[in-house]
Amino acid sequence: MFRTLLKNVGEFKKASILTPIYTSLEVLVSAFIPYVTASIIDRGINGGEHGEGDLSNVCLYGGVMLFLAFLSLFFGIRAGTNAAYASTGFACNLRDAMYRNIQTFSFSNIDRFSSAGLITRMTTDVSNMQNAFQQVLRASVRAPLNLVFSIFMCVLINWKMSIIFIVAMLVLGCALFFIISKTVKLFSKVFVKYDDLNKSVQENVQAIRVVKAFVREDYENKRFRKAAEGLYKLFVKTESLQALNQPVMNLVVYGCIIALSWFGAHYIVGGELTTGELTSMFAYVMTILMSLMMLTMIFVSITMSAANGRRICQVLDEKADITSPENAVMVVKDGSVEFSDASFSYNQAVTDEEGEVKQSITRPALQHITLSVRSGETLGVIGGTGCGKSTLASMVSRLYDVNSGTVKVGGVDVREYDVQALRNDVSMILQNNILFSGTILDNLRWGKSDATLEECRQACDLAQASEFINQMPDGYDTVIEQNGTNVSGGQKQRLCIARALLKKPKVLILDDSTNACDTETEAKILDAFSHKVPDITKIIISQRIQSVRNADRIVVMDSGCIDGVGTHDELLKSNRIYQEIYKLQMEGGGDFDPKI
Repeated sequence: MFRTLLKNVGEFKKASILTPIYTSLEVLVSAFIPYVTASIIDRGINGGEHGEGDLSNVCLYGGVMLFLAFLSLFFGIRAGTNAAYASTGFACNLRDAMYRNIQTFSFSNIDRFSSAGLITRMTTDVSNMQNAFQQVLRASVRAPLNLVFSIFMCVLINWKMSIIFIVAMLVLGCALFFIISKTVKLFSKVFVKYDDLNKSVQENVQAIRVVKAFVREDYENKRFRKAAEGLYKLFVKTESLQALNQPVMNLVVYGCIIALSWFGAHYIVGGELTTGELTSMFAYVMTILMSLMMLTMIFVSITMSAANGRRICQVLDEKADITSPENAVMVVKDGSVEFSDASFSYNQAVTDEEGEVKQSITRPALQHITLSVRSGETLGVIGGTGCGKSTLASMVSRLYDVNSGTVKVGGVDVREYDVQALRNDVSMILQNNILFSGTILDNLRWGKSDATLEECRQACDLAQASEFINQMPDGYDTVIEQNGTNVSGGQKQRLCIARALLKKPKVLILDDSTNACDTETEAKILDAFSHKVPDITKIIISQRIQSVRNADRIVVMDSGCIDGVGTHDELLKSNRIYQEIYKLQMEGGGDFDPKI
């Protein structure tokens, strides 16, 4: 894990090395300040022939103390600056590496992480790692050195009095170890609760219009409250235990002060200790105990960040299930598609409270699919919800890989293609039409980054989008709001179709991509596909017969299997499921979902 994380220090190695160096110098200089203070008291204030004070020594040692203080300040500033530079850079590199790796994920990779979980990892987890990294560079160097130097100076001043510090350290160390051992176990559970909280917020914000339309604000408030309370209860447990740190610290500190005062007074009377030395020992005892306290806090922080680190490494170490092979095929010959005994199952992970995977549940989606589609053919795919229509389409563009059998495009197994080359020639319009913040032109150019305005207009003409675009005040420069909230569902679908057409693919897949369009507009889109882009293989997935009835062939899906293949007229005569769909939709006007 540490090796994976430290790879992302990158160009901030120099700052990461300079930070502990400057911190060490700061601690070294600071360690002498109480010792010089003792000299000011003993040789300056209490000095002189009759103990009336020696102003020259006060000025001399005072000047030395000021010099050491400024030197310590300089080293401290340099250490702080480099630590901030290194830790923020480390966090930036972590987020960038995670984001880049996420972009390579296939759908199956993404299925293993919830979107809320990925967001938590890139925000909360990385922020905690940033703080922990800064502590490692500064506090984890500062605290041990302060401890060692202070003990050394105390032994140098009076070794007998130093026994008090050793006893205090043992008492404080045992107490803090007990507290930490109880709190560490709770930290791994905290971040799973963060995922639940972020999931609640993300879903609510994205679906705010649905929430308000169904007057579900109270329900969502309760749902969020439940997630927040889960996080609250865990933090109460950890904070309640950690709250014991300060009382224990105070008890030990006050005990040391009393012991130092008692024994120090006797040693001063006996001439074994001076007033200045006792004063410096008071400063050193506070430094020792605070350093020990700091070490325990560092241990807690690093232990907590270890849970963050594991979650981050899960994303960084995740290997994309779908990659381009060596010597990959770069050109798709034509738009022919062939399924040969293809089967596929979804794997669903079941996790425990700490986010660890307990078991994996397999859910079959496609079973022994054998189907050939000619280049330029229009194929309709119809069936009820959950019958495998969308999964079938996902195999063509290799969003998922089949578990057994093969899927070929242009006569070549899709697993032999360069992934980018394949997806450029197999354009898929998903069920959930997504538009991005920016202008209409920006969104269209996702299909082809260097597309001219004329090319965009031609694609919009085919997708029947030109009419409503031209009616907008800014035309193609009209700004699309986040998630396309300022355009209708049908308009959004048509823009997505135009975006896909700009790629000039060899295979075009419409996965229920015209269901928000009115019947007339849908008919115009399908007619344009038939007459103006006849060379493109069209796979039209729908639950509506109206969308597929004019296709060259129609595939009827049922429970992940092909139940029938034929034209509209052939299926009306021979296929029971198709007949039921037709009867329900033509007579009842509804979509078809088979009864279970």
